[in-house]
Amino acid sequence: MHPRFREIVIHARREGLRVIDRCNLTILSEPGYEDLADFLAQQRVEVSASLPCYSRGNVDKQRGDGVFDASIEGLKKLNALGYGIDGSGLTLNLVYNPQGPNLPPPQAQLEADYKVHLAEDFGIHFNHLLTITNQPIARFGSTLVSKGQFNSYMQLLRDSYRPENLEAVMCRSLVSVDWQGYLYDCDFNQMLELPLSDLIGRDRPHLRDLLNAQSLEGNPIVTRDHCYACTAGQGSSCTGALKD
Repeated sequence: MHPRFREIVIHARREGLRVIDRCNLTILSEPGYEDLADFLAQQRVEVSASLPCYSRGNVDKQRGDGVFDASIEGLKKLNALGYGIDGSGLTLNLVYNPQGPNLPPPQAQLEADYKVHLAEDFGIHFNHLLTITNQPIARFGSTLVSKGQFNSYMQLLRDSYRPENLEAVMCRSLVSVDWQGYLYDCDFNQMLELPLSDLIGRDRPHLRDLLNAQSLEGNPIVTRDHCYACTAGQGSSCTGALKD
C-alpha cells in the first residue's frame, strides 16, 4: 500500500473527484488495515475488487490457499457497510479475468452467474462484474512462455481483433500515473516501462509536465503487440468489456 494512500484519497475527494480503489480484498483483514473498509466507505470511494471465480477451489488454485475465504470475508465486511446494496450509493464491482490463455466469456451472462452463486452461497451482493482480458506481459506472459502457450495466445488475440473496439479503448481518454508521477498511456505500458510519447517535450513525461501542457489531444499512443488484448473479442478496459 502506498504510504500516503489515505491522504491522496482525502484530497481527491475534497476536490470532488471520483475515486476508485482497485482492492484485492485480502488486505481488508491484514494487520494495520482492519479499518480500511470503514475509511473507504466514509470517503464514498468506489471499490473494484478482484475475484477470479465464485468457487473456492478455482480461486485458491490461482491465488493461493485461503485467499477465497479471506476475499469472502472482505466482501461481507463491505456489504455490511452498504457497499453493493441498492440505495446506499456505495459502489462495489467485482473483477474477473480468465485463469488461462482464453478470452473472457460474455460479461453480462457471467455477471448474472456470479450474482446468483454469491447471493445463494454467501449472502453477498455487488453492483457489476467487470471482465478483463489477460495481458500477455509480466507474470502471465512469463507463465505463457514457460508452458509454450505464448505464441498461440497471441494468435488468438490477433484473430479476435475487432476494429470497432478502438473507439472505446481507455488509452484514448485516460492516462496512467505511476507512484512517482510519471505518465503512461495505460497501466500495461506502465508495467512495461513504455512512457507517454514526448509530444509535451520530455523523454519521460511527468505529471508536472502535463499540468503545463496545452493539451494531450492528438498525442500519439504508444502501442505494442500486447494492445491486441484490449481490442480482442468484446474488448477490455479497466471498466470491463467494451462491447456486449
